[in-house]
Amino acid sequence: MFVGDEVRLDVSFAVARERLTRLSESGALFGPSEVAYRGLARVGVPGVSKLIRVQSRELSWTDGSAGLAMRWEASGSGGGLFPVLDADLRLAPDGAQGAVLAMAGSYRPPLGSLGAALDRAILHRVADATIRRFVARVAAQISDLPLHNGASRPPLSPPEVNA
Repeated sequence: MFVGDEVRLDVSFAVARERLTRLSESGALFGPSEVAYRGLARVGVPGVSKLIRVQSRELSWTDGSAGLAMRWEASGSGGGLFPVLDADLRLAPDGAQGAVLAMAGSYRPPLGSLGAALDRAILHRVADATIRRFVARVAAQISDLPLHNGASRPPLSPPEVNA
């Protein structure tokens, strides 16, 4: 199943690219990944599985775009009950003083035909909300803005990561 979202940033592409570079090099993208993925995990059985593996490639960029590939997956007992997401996080210029942050990816619902039925019923909406939450958190970090509920960004500490 395909999911995606995008947000316009009120910072130039050059500034956004430099900030995204810092976020990716410091591991700060893993905190928002964990927070976003927890939304998917809540649909399953609480406490059965958690995100412990976030994989990403090094940020690559040109004068006209920047991006990195990411994989989110649950692990532990029951990890197979949760989808695996493969996605690309992309940054592109939007006019002279703006940029667009977008994430597009796909996930495979677990449990075969039962999982596909659950996906049609509810999981796809949860996956869409998960991606929106992640893109909004990363956009807030790049724009150096508070989250839309007015709260400041929480400090991020990367979970256990396999890169």
